[in-house]
Amino acid sequence: MKERLKNDLIKLMKIPGLSGYEDRVRRFLQKELALLGLKTQTDRLGNLMTSFSGNGPCVMLFAHMDQLGFVVRKIEKDGFILVERLGGVPEKALPSQEVLILVEKGPDVRGLIANKSHHATTQSEKYQVLPYKKLYIDVGLRNAKEVEKAGIRIGSPIVFSPKSFEMGQDRIAGTSVDDRAGCAVVLEIARYLSTRTKGPPVHLVFTVQEEYNLRGALPIAQKLLPDIAIQLDLIMATDTPDMKDRGNIILGHGPAMSMFSFHGRGTLNGVIPNPKMVALFEETSKELKIPLQRSAHIGALTDLSYVQLVGEGVVSIDLGFPIRYSHSSLEVCDLNDLVGLTRLLIGALEKVDPKFSLERDF
Repeated sequence: MKERLKNDLIKLMKIPGLSGYEDRVRRFLQKELALLGLKTQTDRLGNLMTSFSGNGPCVMLFAHMDQLGFVVRKIEKDGFILVERLGGVPEKALPSQEVLILVEKGPDVRGLIANKSHHATTQSEKYQVLPYKKLYIDVGLRNAKEVEKAGIRIGSPIVFSPKSFEMGQDRIAGTSVDDRAGCAVVLEIARYLSTRTKGPPVHLVFTVQEEYNLRGALPIAQKLLPDIAIQLDLIMATDTPDMKDRGNIILGHGPAMSMFSFHGRGTLNGVIPNPKMVALFEETSKELKIPLQRSAHIGALTDLSYVQLVGEGVVSIDLGFPIRYSHSSLEVCDLNDLVGLTRLLIGALEKVDPKFSLERDF
């Protein structure tokens, strides 16, 4: 399982899929699911789904396919490119980053976010973080005509240049661990469900536009009206020197569940998990002897913030894997956490039977 998760994660991270432009990722996942003999559906937004029949409460298990990045705002006469930020891109980590501009017809174009020559910076400039609107991308072309001939247009999607590599033992760094790691876990769950003989009805969904406004999953959730929603995404690791006051989430110490999330700026939304889901996963973790960490944080949201509100309300929980350096050009996760998360989900799904109560009280 660990080797499959690693291979799937690495493959997925090498496929660019800006929010709103996830089609290449979706097509890869469609092919992988087809190899398992599974039929898929894609809605008008691009959400990808495969379903498994069963008895008991209906479960929607999902992770998002998209990644953050930019879109072209303006092409200067001299060929330099100005951008709009799409998603929570950290401006302090942008200068000198390699990027990939996605071209609809023709090869994608590599470029870099320019960083003013150090020898020409003033003393004050050395300690300034430039707003993204003051940055520009250099693609090595001489003028706007050459840029447009290369297939770059206003609105063209841009991502950090896709890359991944192994670090230490069982750790993976990459451009979009968030949330291709979640997608890799859902794909592994599909392998399990394709051979099971009993269990609840499950819809596996790979969602779009999570990094844009968190609402890409809404149409498919409104269509499915699940009883239970389990969302897979990052949980912020707090084991680095700059994060120690944020919690006790340690990379490599197992999957985690979010006990509280709230954005705290802009989008006033979040998730407090249903106590039935908390009890289900705690009980399963004890039985299977899988460490399960707890997180409570402000600053991050998931699709579940809106999915939980469809229909009469959905019994919901955010589960995930610890991640370091979220929303940077290189994030880090531990494969053992992904294995633990997969095993935990399989064990919990086996406990959801027709007698599983959705009532709030125990």
